[in-house]
Amino acid sequence: MNVLSVSDKVIPSLSSPESIASFQDVGLMLGCGDLPYYYQEEIAKKLRVPLYFVRGNHDAITEYGVDGERKAPRNGLDLHRKTVYQNGIILAGIEGCNRYNHGDFQYTQAEMWEHVFALVPKLLLNKAQYGRYLDILVTHAAPLGIHDKPDWTHVGIKAFNWLIKTFKPKYHFHGHNHVYTDDTITETQVGNTLVINTYGYKVRDLEI
Repeated sequence: MNVLSVSDKVIPSLSSPESIASFQDVGLMLGCGDLPYYYQEEIAKKLRVPLYFVRGNHDAITEYGVDGERKAPRNGLDLHRKTVYQNGIILAGIEGCNRYNHGDFQYTQAEMWEHVFALVPKLLLNKAQYGRYLDILVTHAAPLGIHDKPDWTHVGIKAFNWLIKTFKPKYHFHGHNHVYTDDTITETQVGNTLVINTYGYKVRDLEI
């Protein structure tokens, strides 16, 4: 199965008929935050695939549009502090980034540990039921020292490093850190886990 992951940058052409036709092998869509809810919803609807998402630090509590208000992409499933089994794939997610002011979906490093620990009982149950803990971790922020930046807003989350080391997901998709040059590293193998900065969008063939 191919997965389409998106974050941080609206690309209007992504929902064009030409793009949708080129994504016919996509069976799953992941939203890694800081994107309008209507945008994620529109792409998933046109692709006719399930959408799983987490919120970023710039996402709204409520989004207003000509067709009403949204508190999330319609028909999308919020992965924050949840695990989901979908078509043989186990997903889990954590929203937000390191707290740098009093905005929404920002957390201290200690609070991020709480979010991660909330997943542990579910991950252990996954191991008992499916023989593995987790296939895909979806977050907005990056792990500490991997694709992150030194400023307080974009520093990575230490709890994510522990999560991927302990529970060994095959993939960790994140956003938050914008990519401005072609030589920016956006994919890093960390033990069993391929960490992917999906700024804008990426299409990847899942090997699970």
